Amino acid sequence: MNQNFVIIVAAGSGSRMSSDLPKQYMLLDTKPILMHTIAKFAEANIQAKIILVISENMQTFWKEQCKEYGFEIPHQICFGGASRFQSVRNGLRYIQNSYQLTPGDVIGVHDAARPLVSQTLIENLYQACCTENPAIIPAVQSSNSVRLGNLKESKAIDRDQVWLVQTPQVFEACLFQEAYKQQEETTFTDDASVIEKMSNGLTIYPGDHKNIKITFKEDIAIAQYYLNNTI
Repeated sequence: MNQNFVIIVAAGSGSRMSSDLPKQYMLLDTKPILMHTIAKFAEANIQAKIILVISENMQTFWKEQCKEYGFEIPHQICFGGASRFQSVRNGLRYIQNSYQLTPGDVIGVHDAARPLVSQTLIENLYQACCTENPAIIPAVQSSNSVRLGNLKESKAIDRDQVWLVQTPQVFEACLFQEAYKQQEETTFTDDASVIEKMSNGLTIYPGDHKNIKITFKEDIAIAQYYLNNTI
């Protein structure tokens, strides 16, 4: 039977929140954001092994939060690196050292600060990776006009050709392992860009506009609104 994994990247400092506490540990609907995120993968019908990548200096704090909030969803912890690429690679190495990977296994990568990802989207992405394409990413089309350039010079581009990429990004394990043998580059802003460097086989799957990434303080209020309303 094929194995499913998810690497939840939670090693960031969340500097744009203007807070000493990284955003993934801030409260949303009475519990830390990260707990919402982990729960979505535990509840999805994919039986994924959850690998949580955190900063080493937050390990004690996270364990204290788990105890305080009675959080008992099984997950494995490893430590992040100096960049997102390095953190994901550390998560991959943890998987490689702990499990026997076989063809057909699937590895997803998800931002800790996307706690509203739906179980349906998770399940559909993993299923599509198994049956349709070895590299599949969720994205939504831009609803805004888009310009390309800088503050002095820019030009309009067709917004129908602009996709706003989300996570989880899901990959066949063998492809994912090969991609992360590459040297890190500044253009590697997500896992799709790492895969794209060695393969043009990425497929976009329709994402969800509610699957927001909490980046600024006001995003917590937006996420809370979505949790309180089913529209």
